[in-house]
Amino acid sequence: MSAGFPFGLIATDLDGTLLGSGESVSGRTREALAAATAAGAAHIVVTGRSVPWTRHILDDLGYHGLAVCGQGAQVYHAGEHRLLTSVTLDRQLAGLALAKIEAEVGPLFLAASRDGLDGEVLAGPGYALAGKLPTIPFTDVADLWAAPLNKIYIQHPTLSDDELAEVSRQSAGGFVSVAMAGAGIVELLPLGLSKATGLSLAARRLGLKAADTIAFGDMPNDIPMFAWAAHSVAMANAHEELKAVADEVTSSNEEDGIAVVLERLLG
Repeated sequence: MSAGFPFGLIATDLDGTLLGSGESVSGRTREALAAATAAGAAHIVVTGRSVPWTRHILDDLGYHGLAVCGQGAQVYHAGEHRLLTSVTLDRQLAGLALAKIEAEVGPLFLAASRDGLDGEVLAGPGYALAGKLPTIPFTDVADLWAAPLNKIYIQHPTLSDDELAEVSRQSAGGFVSVAMAGAGIVELLPLGLSKATGLSLAARRLGLKAADTIAFGDMPNDIPMFAWAAHSVAMANAHEELKAVADEVTSSNEEDGIAVVLERLLG
């Protein structure tokens, strides 16, 4: 804890939380984070994006600290461009999980994120990508299993994201963790993995604990992080499931919701 700020650690999600439209961070939010870190707090980005999809944003921000990427699978040192820890999906369990889900709901559209600093994202036929992030198309499902993965993305032709996440948990929750990270983004992850597990590892490296932490987020995949942190803040644009468990709700990501809270805490 610092004299001028009540938390030692600020954990922020990226999309829908720290980032506004166009993958940018507003001047006001940058200033509020700079003031909080000048008052002694550490800032950790905690995102569902894997490192290759996060790195350019952190570099643009001039961010040199630790980032938790891949839904908790990766702890990345942005200043050194180094992967400190990485957890991969057991491909046999993931294959079983997919079979269980497809037995319930029929064929899925698939994509996958390969492990590592330069891990490619593979996208199969029918998988609709959010944004303009680079992917490699595949047609043979065997290609999916050719190298270590940190997650598999699933979509369904008719089920909503919430419905698909729910049926996936019910049918395959013994093999994988399931996260709903944004519109069209339902993910299968290593069992027991969450943003909280990655954040606790990163915090420990800084000598900080859950009791020192304020967390900001907008999606159900932020629920474990909210449960771990001492104080949790959902954005006005957040999913209702997350708002229900948050300690407070701030303005939207487009209205500097993080800055609003940090400025109040800085007095």
